[in-house]
Amino acid sequence: MTAEDLQRLHAVVVGRVQNVGFRATTHDQATRLQLAGWVRNRHEGTVEVVAEGRTEILHDFLAFLHKGPRTAHVVRVDATWGPVQGAPQPFALKPTI
Repeated sequence: MTAEDLQRLHAVVVGRVQNVGFRATTHDQATRLQLAGWVRNRHEGTVEVVAEGRTEILHDFLAFLHKGPRTAHVVRVDATWGPVQGAPQPFALKPTI
């Protein structure tokens, strides 16, 4: 694996994504995929995610973010990509901002 195989994904998930287990299932999914990073709720009702890992795994993770848990209703995911910056490992649940 080379540095080109690693990416950073920053995503803001919009919709009915709080109080539906979105953070917990995102944490579980990221942990299962062995991604570094974190997830947190934001006061305006979105969920913010930073994940770092292999590009193809991050694409699978992004597909999950577009669906979320069964009880969620994702309207959109605003995603940006960049180079890895040393996100925390293991994947963390951060407090609401």
